[in-house]
Amino acid sequence: MFALIGSLISGLIIGVLARFIKPGADSMGWIMTIVLGIVGAVVGGFLASALGLATNGGFIGLALSVVGAIIVLFIYEIVTGKRKIGK
Repeated sequence: MFALIGSLISGLIIGVLARFIKPGADSMGWIMTIVLGIVGAVVGGFLASALGLATNGGFIGLALSVVGAIIVLFIYEIVTGKRKIGK
């Protein structure tokens, strides 16, 4: 139960940080922001393992999670048609 609550809170923090750093207006609710943060953390963990970094939380884990969330946010905009490629 506490792991689920921790995942939701960290997903919200990571999603908010990613939306704050990435330029442009992102019109999504707080539930999508949590989902963005959780998926971004997974992508960030994948990036860490691909780069051979051992992140057990800490600043590096948070930074890679935010980078992963920004990547997911760009993909979300392309899929929903909010950002055009090549224009």
